[in-house]
Amino acid sequence: MKLASLSRSLLRSATVVAFALTATACATNPGDSGATDAAYQVSDPLEIPNRFVFAANEAADVLVIRPAAEVYVGVVPDPVRDAIHNFIDNLMSPLYIANNLLQGNVEGATNATGRFLTNTILGAGGIADVATQAGIPNAPEDFGQTLAVWGVGDGPYLVLPLLGPSNLRDTAGYAVDTVGDPIRIWAYANDHKGAYMTRGIVSAVDRRSEVLKEVDDLRRNSLDFYATVRSLYQQQRRAAISNNKAGTTPEFPDFTTAPKP
Repeated sequence: MKLASLSRSLLRSATVVAFALTATACATNPGDSGATDAAYQVSDPLEIPNRFVFAANEAADVLVIRPAAEVYVGVVPDPVRDAIHNFIDNLMSPLYIANNLLQGNVEGATNATGRFLTNTILGAGGIADVATQAGIPNAPEDFGQTLAVWGVGDGPYLVLPLLGPSNLRDTAGYAVDTVGDPIRIWAYANDHKGAYMTRGIVSAVDRRSEVLKEVDDLRRNSLDFYATVRSLYQQQRRAAISNNKAGTTPEFPDFTTAPKP
């Protein structure tokens, strides 16, 4: 599974749909959420309102996003879905480059730039992921990760309406990535908000379609789905911030941004 990197927008209607899917997190191994929570020390002082928002997100996923993703998988051929995913991810490359630079990660910025140029020029605008075939790694970076590298702590755990699992730091990072999103800037400057909204909706359905079975399994096997998602989000973010140097952990689609800022 890929780490979710959804288009960044704190209040945009384009990704209002995006986290009916992020709330449905995914992991390769659900496990005991209570034990994992203890290990990762998730701060959740707003658990009661968070659970309420989580339940609303779940309802939106069950009623809208999951059915849409099933239709998408059933109607759109695999090669076309791959092309759509590659194109959307390529559009986010400028943010990946900028965040790598802000983190002082020259190698990461070089790889992100190489991927962007390679896929844009040789991959027909990003439709084909030529960079991966050429051995250039894909490592999305968002401003929440940048803040963590700068020493900013997580803050309390938050569940955002339709955008799903987050924390205070990552929510602030999400807002900054929104302002810096080149597609949002272009769309609003040229009165193409419809294209911007379309990208967000297609991105949401595309990323949800990648984890249909995994999310179903997670729901079915979790004694407390909310607590499991909370733990997995914490694990995934720590792994992303450390660039997975700490070892293998379950992956979580962010969306987030990231929801594969």
